[in-house]
Amino acid sequence: MATKITNYQCPACTGPLHFVGESGKLECDYCGTSFDVEEIEALYAEKEQKSEKAAEDATDAVDATASDSKDGSEWDISDLNENWGADIEGMRAYSCPSCGAELICDETTAATSCPYCGNPTVIQGQFSGILKPDYILPFKLSKEDAIAALKKHYLKKPLLPSTFSKANHLEEIKGVYVPFWMYDGKADGSVQFHAVKVREYTSGDYEITETSHYDVSRKGSIAFEKIPVDASSKMPDDYMDSIEPYDYSDLKPFSTAYLPGFLADKYDVSVEESRERADIRCAGSLVNALRDTVKGYASCDETDRNIKLTRGKVHYALLPVWILNTKWDGKDFLFAMNGQTGKIVGNLPVSTKRLIGLFVAIAAPLVALSVIAIVLMVR
Repeated sequence: MATKITNYQCPACTGPLHFVGESGKLECDYCGTSFDVEEIEALYAEKEQKSEKAAEDATDAVDATASDSKDGSEWDISDLNENWGADIEGMRAYSCPSCGAELICDETTAATSCPYCGNPTVIQGQFSGILKPDYILPFKLSKEDAIAALKKHYLKKPLLPSTFSKANHLEEIKGVYVPFWMYDGKADGSVQFHAVKVREYTSGDYEITETSHYDVSRKGSIAFEKIPVDASSKMPDDYMDSIEPYDYSDLKPFSTAYLPGFLADKYDVSVEESRERADIRCAGSLVNALRDTVKGYASCDETDRNIKLTRGKVHYALLPVWILNTKWDGKDFLFAMNGQTGKIVGNLPVSTKRLIGLFVAIAAPLVALSVIAIVLMVR
């Protein structure tokens, strides 16, 4: 049986609705009418009640007439195998309310779009019970903003091949609500640092560099709230860490009305599996805070730590990320952009020719100076 899903359609013309970050409203693709999130939530709650009542009535009618069809003329389907085995593991089937198409999706997919009619689809069952997020941070930036940010990311990269930004093209761009665990708690402890001071001065005919070494101790505590750890195995952890921070002042109580027009996943990495990363990030917050108090040194490196964590509540939230895939020279390049702030990260190709040219430009003056020094020594 297909899991219940919802298409958010315009009350005015039945066209598909998409959440638009710039306006903070749901807007119709066809007639352009916009609606507040609360307005659509109330409308669909009423429709849901009517739908459940109609389903109950239909079930009663089928039960009453079922016996009439048992006349021995049914097709023989005994040879059909309903067990897809490993092929169906990790997949789910859904029926599009708009056109009736049967959709096959990844088991963690929570919002998508129908490939036949194009309507945004929210898979309500993925948010039931314990799986329902506490918060959602709506998208603020559009697909056009993401494309512009990627082009800007190319600029002033001296080792980037000159043909990259011209020849590469976007293979795919999608806005994804990525699942995150958010951890509250407190860290107490002490950290030891090795710090260095460097003093340069002239004494007579000598230029003297004096290096002093210090053992620095710091002790303190820090409370942390909603430290994020992405809960999707599909997302590169380093990318998700790098596009932080998010502005939590825009967090909203979770509602599926923010999802139309975007993809969304539910978590597939549990709280327990994310615990080690959370602990590392929480302890790191205290170390960084204490390191920031060590001032007036040329360098400061951690040598030892003794930290105790007091673990508090864990929250479940969906945060906005634009994922961009580009192709160049037969290779794929992945970029991720914070859907709220626009911070973007990703790997870029390096031009071997430009790298050699840069090396030559740096090395040539050094070689020339060495030759001059040798000639003077010979003379």
